[in-house]
Amino acid sequence: MAKKQDSTLVIVESPAKAKTITKFLGKGYKVEASMGHVIDLPKSQLGVEPEDNFKPKYITIRGKGKILSKLKKAAKNSQRVLLATDPDREGEAISWHLAKALKLENDENRIAFNEITKSAIKKAITNPRQIDEDLVDAQQARRLLDRLVGYKLSPLLWKKVRKGLSAGRVQSVAVKIICKRETEIENFNKEEYWSLIADLVNDDKKISADLYRINNKKFKVASQAEMDKIVAEIKSESFKVTKVKERKRRRYAKAPFTTSTLQQNAANRLGFTAKKTMFLAQQLYEGIDLGSKGTIGLISYIRTDSTRISDEARTGARDYIVQEFGEKLLNKNKKYKKSESAQDAHEAIRPTSVSRSPEKMKKFLNSDQYKLYNLIWQQLVASQMSPAVYETVTAHLRVLEKYKFRVSGSRLLFPGFLALTGEKKEDEIDLPELIEGEEFKAKNFKPEQHFTSPPPRYTEASLVKTLEEEGIGRPSTYAPTMSTIVSRGYVEKEGKSLKPTKLGRVVTDLLSDYFPDVTDTEFTAELEKKLDEIEEGEQKWVSVLSEFYEPFSERLEHAKDNMESVNLVEETDEECEKCGRPMVVKYGRYGKFLACSGYPDCKNTKPYLIKTGVDCPVCEDGELVERKSRKGRTFYGCSNYPDCDFMVWNKPINKKCPECNSLMVVKNYKRKGTVHKCTNSDCGHSEKADE
Repeated sequence: MAKKQDSTLVIVESPAKAKTITKFLGKGYKVEASMGHVIDLPKSQLGVEPEDNFKPKYITIRGKGKILSKLKKAAKNSQRVLLATDPDREGEAISWHLAKALKLENDENRIAFNEITKSAIKKAITNPRQIDEDLVDAQQARRLLDRLVGYKLSPLLWKKVRKGLSAGRVQSVAVKIICKRETEIENFNKEEYWSLIADLVNDDKKISADLYRINNKKFKVASQAEMDKIVAEIKSESFKVTKVKERKRRRYAKAPFTTSTLQQNAANRLGFTAKKTMFLAQQLYEGIDLGSKGTIGLISYIRTDSTRISDEARTGARDYIVQEFGEKLLNKNKKYKKSESAQDAHEAIRPTSVSRSPEKMKKFLNSDQYKLYNLIWQQLVASQMSPAVYETVTAHLRVLEKYKFRVSGSRLLFPGFLALTGEKKEDEIDLPELIEGEEFKAKNFKPEQHFTSPPPRYTEASLVKTLEEEGIGRPSTYAPTMSTIVSRGYVEKEGKSLKPTKLGRVVTDLLSDYFPDVTDTEFTAELEKKLDEIEEGEQKWVSVLSEFYEPFSERLEHAKDNMESVNLVEETDEECEKCGRPMVVKYGRYGKFLACSGYPDCKNTKPYLIKTGVDCPVCEDGELVERKSRKGRTFYGCSNYPDCDFMVWNKPINKKCPECNSLMVVKNYKRKGTVHKCTNSDCGHSEKADE
C-alpha cells in the first residue's frame, strides 16, 4: 500500500477511462472508477418532496454499495482525492455526490479535461478547482423535472391505457413531432404537374434547356393536354439567347462536429443509429490501445453543442494541411457561426491530434471505430481548408416572348477541401460558348409527368436535427430519446424512417389534451433555456421547478378524474388454434404480438405478421410477410420460415413478370419514381407503377 502522504486518488466514471489515465500518471497515483452514478433518486418511489422545496431523497444506488465502500477506503488511504468525472452537468453532479459521500474536506478537488491525453491530464491535475454548484443545480433541476413528469404521468397512463407505458419531457415531444408529420402525410393530396426539357441545336452546338417561366411567372402545367399544347406552340419556333451569366461559386466545408451533427452525419453517411454512434464515440474518447504508445483518447469530449476548437487543434490541422497539400489549400479566415442555443462550454468533437491520421490508426481500430474516427478527423481538417471553387454558366433563352428556358453548366476550378474528403464533386456540365442574341432550334422535347410528394417521415438523423433546431433536449439526451421512443412501442422503424404506432398516437393525443405543456415544443424549449440559466447562476432551481410543478399538478388531478380509459385491443380474423376464440393484437416490450382473447383462460400467443397477400414463389403454402432485420430494416420473407428461407428486401406485389413469370417487387427511384421490377436478375424487366 502506498503511503498516505505520497498518494493521490483519482476517481473517474468508467474502467476504460481509468485504464487510460493510469498509464499517464504512473507512481503516486491510484485511479478508480465509480461506474457512473453511485448516488441517485430511488427507483421504487418518487424521491422528491414538492411540499418541501422539492427536496430530493438521494440514496446509494442498489448494487453500488461495494463500489462506494471501495472508494471510501481508497480515499481514506490517500493524501489527496481528485474527482475527474466528465466535464458536463452529469459529471459535475457525480463529483458532487462523491465529494459528499467521501466527506472530502479540501474544496479544490475537481479536475476536468476535454480530452484524455497525457498533456491534458497533467494540466488538469495541476489546476484543480471547486465543484461548480450552479452546474450541479442545473443537473439536479433537470433530474427532478424528469422524475416528476415520469413518475406522475406514467401511473396515469398505466391506469388509463395499459401497464408498462412511460412519459417524459423530451420523449413525449419527440413522439408528438413524429405523429404530427404522419398526420401531414396522411392528409396530403398529391397533385399532377409536368416539366419540359428541350434539346436545342445551333450548327455544331447542342444544349438541353428546361422551361422555368411562362409570362414571367412561375408556372404549373397540370396535365398532358396543357403540355402538348405548349410543345405544339413552340416546336417550330426559334429559341433566342437573351442573357448569359458567368460567375464563380465557392463551396465551403462544414464546421467541426457537435454531438447532434455527428449523429446526423453518422446516420446519413455510415448508417449508424444515434445509440451506436455514441457508443463508438465513447470508446474513441476513453482511449484506444495504440500498442507501444499505450492507451490514448483519440477524440475530444463527445457531448457538446459547440463548433469551437482550441488554438492548438487549429494549428495542428493547419500544419498538416500545409505539409500534405500546400498553403493554397489553407482557409484564411472562415469562421463558423454557433447555434443560438449552444452553451459553448466545450470544444467541438475533434481528433486529439491531427497527426494520428485515420490511416495510421486503422490497424488499432475495428471497422466501425475506424469509420467514425475517419469522419471526425476529416471534418476537423476540412474545416480549416479553402473552399472548392466552381465556375458556373447560366444562359436564359426566350421563345415567343412568353416562354423562358434556362440551361446551366459548371466545372470545378479548384478542389479546396474536396482534395481531402473525396466527397462527390458536383456533376460537371460543359456548355458550348453561348452568345447573347444567337438562336437555337428544337431538335427534341422531353415532357415528363410528376406528382407532388408528401413530406418525408423523420429518420433518426432528421429528428435529431429538428430537436436541436427547436431547442429541445441537449447533446446527452438525443441518443437515449431515440432508443426510448422505439423500445416503448410509441414509434417503429420502417427502414430508416420513424413511424408512430397506434399506441404512440393514442398516448400523444391524451397527453396533448390534458398536459399540453408537456408535449409543446416552445414550452419545452423555454424550460431548456431556464436550465441553462440555472447553470449560469441566473435562475434558482427551486423557482424553476415550482413554476412548472404548480400548474402541472393541477392538470394531473383533473386528468385523474376526467381522462377516459382507452382500449387498445385490436381484434383480428385469426382464430386461436388452441381454443378457437379470436386472436387480438397486443403490445409488448418488443412490439406487437398476437394473443388469445380468452386470456387468462388461454395464454396462447404468436408473432404478429403483416401479410402482403403474395404467395411465396418457392414453397407451396407459404405467404410473404413483413419482417424486421436485427438492425430494424424491413424485409419480406416466407411465413413458413425457417422451413422456407426465401426473402426479398423490396415489397412484393401480386403480379407476375410478363417476361419470365417471376415475382415482381416495388422499387422507388429519385428520377424514375415508383416502378415494378422483376426479381429475376437474368430478366431485369421493369415497368412504371400505376399512379
